[in-house]
Amino acid sequence: MPERTSYDAVIVGGGHNGLVAAAYLARAGLGVLVLERLDHIGGAAVSSRTFTGVDARLSRYSYLVSLLPPKIVRDLGLRFAVRKRTVSSYTPVVRHGRPTGLLVGGGEARTRRSFAELTGSDREFAAWERFYGTTRRLAERVFPTLTEPLPTRAALRARVDDDATWHAVFERPLGELVEETFTDDLVRGVVLTDALIGTFATAHDPSLRQNRCFLYHVIGGGTGDWDVPLGGMGALTDALADAARRAGAEIVTDCAVTALATDGRTAEVTCERGTIGARRVLVGASPRELARLLGEAPPPPAEGAQLKVNMLLTRLPRLRDTGVDPREAFSGTFHIAEGYDQLERAYQQAAAGSLPAAPPSEIYCHSLTDPSILGADLVRRGYQTLTLFGLHTPARLFADDTADNAATRDRLLAATLAELETHLAEPLADCLARDADGRPCVEAKSPLDLDRELGLPGGNIFHRELAFPYADPEAEAPAGAAARWGVATGHDAVLLCGAGAVRGGGVSGIPGHNAAMAVLEEGVV
Repeated sequence: MPERTSYDAVIVGGGHNGLVAAAYLARAGLGVLVLERLDHIGGAAVSSRTFTGVDARLSRYSYLVSLLPPKIVRDLGLRFAVRKRTVSSYTPVVRHGRPTGLLVGGGEARTRRSFAELTGSDREFAAWERFYGTTRRLAERVFPTLTEPLPTRAALRARVDDDATWHAVFERPLGELVEETFTDDLVRGVVLTDALIGTFATAHDPSLRQNRCFLYHVIGGGTGDWDVPLGGMGALTDALADAARRAGAEIVTDCAVTALATDGRTAEVTCERGTIGARRVLVGASPRELARLLGEAPPPPAEGAQLKVNMLLTRLPRLRDTGVDPREAFSGTFHIAEGYDQLERAYQQAAAGSLPAAPPSEIYCHSLTDPSILGADLVRRGYQTLTLFGLHTPARLFADDTADNAATRDRLLAATLAELETHLAEPLADCLARDADGRPCVEAKSPLDLDRELGLPGGNIFHRELAFPYADPEAEAPAGAAARWGVATGHDAVLLCGAGAVRGGGVSGIPGHNAAMAVLEEGVV
């Protein structure tokens, strides 16, 4: 623990957003201390050797990058890069008794042919091109605003400069747009999945939570592309920690903050090693955790809705659809049970309190794009990783009791992998690697596991409900730097710098950047 007892800024949580804030503030000459409760930095953006005695460094929780602005990489001089996937997605299906699928990627001609073979015409491909042309234009207009002070709703609408798109995305349930645009059930489902990652909702949810999730999934980088972090997600947090330390920030791990107090002008944090004063405290933990530290009433419950699975295979499995190479199919997002009607049935079953009979999920193979996450011997022997993200499995389906949670998680895992196997030409078990103790290399996490391990409320990967990226319409002119940047907490000396900020969620660094900009705008020295 450092000897100093006072800093310009103390950051609670050494996740990627906290590290972004630390690097910016330290580069500006402020005295910065980062306190992380775990014995390592990174939060959900980490790489680890998950399986005993196996030289594979998996992105254990979060695994792809879309929302990280190149501006942050440039500003902080990060030694970090991403690689684009040649295939965007593959979705297997049985049509007319024959296994087939939709492949998106590999060039326009390849994608057009796949649409035509699946649907029997060029109509859906043309609709797809128009739809994603529109979302790309939306991304080009909205994404740059995420690292600027919060616009008003009217200002963002003017920036979008397309009333039809604004109305479809910001004002009415996304299902209406999907159903107006596409006719094929499978195509509709592939589009809808971007609205459901970590979000428990239907296509027609009147709250528009699915719209907000969709927006953040299609605007990343101004293109909507989801890229592979070279070296795994831990490479990003390692680069951020290096940048923060080079700038002079102090980072202390294995040091949980137990209390936070503020008199409005300054604040102090208490941990097992003492009490530390700060002109500003930036909190990368969730709003629920912030309320606990302040001794305040917790915010409304947030609920995650995903199953997270990591696997290591000795080889990729053969597919029933012989028209696609498994290396193509798994290098993009491999959609399972994600037809439009299938997604709705899964939601309704989960909402009624049951695990979905056909759990929807999506898989991708990091090691096909970036083999550096595997040891040289595993690469030589053809090993591959698979990362699975299951949908529509809300935390309410899992009991708090550890044994009951594990039993439910295991049933869900078995059902999810069985759904994958309906599209495989061989059992997945034949391809699974085994660790040094002879156990299959499969790791599954329920929402409650993610809550216990990472402090994600109910396993919610966004910390709370996502918000549209504009200021509260009830307060069209936000007062104060923290409010203008969307990182206010109700306490002037305490700011949010994590996923719970207005433009939080995903691996982006945006809340960390915006919290740092608010502090610097205030002139805290």
